[in-house]
Amino acid sequence: MNELSLTVRDVLARDSFKHARVAAGNNGLDRQVKWSHVLEVRDFGSLINGGELILTTGIELPRDLPTHIHYIKKLIETDVACICIEKGIHYQEVPKEIIELADQQNFPIIVFEKTVKFVDITQDLHTLLINHHYEMLSKIDTLSRRFNQLSLMPNGTLKILQELHSFFKQNVLFIADNAKSYYYPVEAINWEHPIQELLIKTSTRSAKQDVFLVGTSLFAISPVNGLGQTLGYVCLQLKQSISNEFTFLILDRASLAIAQISLRDRTIEERKQHNEDELVRNLLHGRPVEQEEVQYHLPTNSRNLHYRIFVIQLNTHESILDEHSWEEIRLQQSMAVRSLFKRNGFFPALTVNKNEISIIASFIAADPSAKDTDRFSQIAQQITDLNDDNFLHGRSYTLGISFVHHDFTLIEKGYAEAKKVLAIKETLPFKSNFYEDLGIYRLLLSIKNQGYLDHYVEDYLHAIIEYDKKTDSNLLETLRIYLECGGSKKETADRLFIVRQTLYHRLNKIESILGKDFMSPLNRVALEVAIIANQLRTIT
Repeated sequence: MNELSLTVRDVLARDSFKHARVAAGNNGLDRQVKWSHVLEVRDFGSLINGGELILTTGIELPRDLPTHIHYIKKLIETDVACICIEKGIHYQEVPKEIIELADQQNFPIIVFEKTVKFVDITQDLHTLLINHHYEMLSKIDTLSRRFNQLSLMPNGTLKILQELHSFFKQNVLFIADNAKSYYYPVEAINWEHPIQELLIKTSTRSAKQDVFLVGTSLFAISPVNGLGQTLGYVCLQLKQSISNEFTFLILDRASLAIAQISLRDRTIEERKQHNEDELVRNLLHGRPVEQEEVQYHLPTNSRNLHYRIFVIQLNTHESILDEHSWEEIRLQQSMAVRSLFKRNGFFPALTVNKNEISIIASFIAADPSAKDTDRFSQIAQQITDLNDDNFLHGRSYTLGISFVHHDFTLIEKGYAEAKKVLAIKETLPFKSNFYEDLGIYRLLLSIKNQGYLDHYVEDYLHAIIEYDKKTDSNLLETLRIYLECGGSKKETADRLFIVRQTLYHRLNKIESILGKDFMSPLNRVALEVAIIANQLRTIT
């Protein structure tokens, strides 16, 4: 019997098939048989799951050739393993047109030359299949325990690949994300680059187990997942085009063991990053650092090297966690974020605390004016995808991204820029994550702490603000919407959900307070800036 599945060829070797001959489809004898089924009806669509060995006396096989051909085609389309026909009064010979079709499709048609007992055949095959499934489950359990043992040994990943090769007798590789790849035997290295190209082209980072054509060979590829991300792929070369569930069950067990090794290695590596965490915090807050530390943890400064400060602010209070639990969560988040940025071509240095994750995201760009907003936007989306897998443990978050900088001495400034984005997004309906999109907010924030904004707002809006307080009205909001609508009374009334007459009354009152020329170009700009400045006064 085949090591991994029962095939048509295996069935033909049974005593119950000693009076059978292959009438057509000799090249399909390696098709997998999952079950046997006696079929004596023409309309069988809902009765077939795929992989069945069909037994029939031929009593319901169509007599006219076109219908007969359609019947066989339907069996092939439903992925039946083969059809076994008892030769007798109901069926004498397989038409040559049917033989030609079966040969083209590699679909075995088997003829019993003598009368046989279908009950004996089904009992024999079902017993064989059940025993085979039990053997395979036992093998999977044995292999799983072996993989777990190997995962605790030095160079465990390579040892697991050797175990897979010993079982399948085929090339096997582990293609890692941002880490060393492994392969066995030595000549399997020739497949590393083609498989890497396939993974990039087909975007299989979120893919499930599947069979892929790499060059002229088929590979079963199983992702190695951990912490809500793909750490790499176990790739097994296949002998034939049809794999089965046992192959992937074994690969799944191997992937799980390799994931444990990868996570353990990454955890050890992350624990070594403690010095980096402290360095990044010092740089963000402008504290003195050793130049040797900067050179060790950050990429070498060059003309083409740029960076942004990327801040993930957690908006909800952390759960009550003991220090051990938080340490594990911090390591998981650090690994996930570092892998995410590396995967997108950045050189990250980061610090993680309970309420904020801050990253110095360096990147290479030949153009000094490069902003790389597309890649940063992709990362923002991928963080959303990670959070769908509970990356932040159900906590909401806000992103802030600084302007592009070149000199590492400006890291503190970049951090302040990212924090300004976060502050604006907390108070105002500002949707962008990028500091350069703040527009006039950048100018107003730069003079806010000097006390100018308060005086400016008082000069232009004091009368309206006081009127609203005394009368419990909303002239300031009406003015804001009116200016945003470019002076369109209809649009303003619609946005305020009031009738036109009510708007006219409010505008007349605004005019009496601000003067008839409040909508002149210069006054209008001054009022718009004053309204924005008034909103910014609440931002710390």
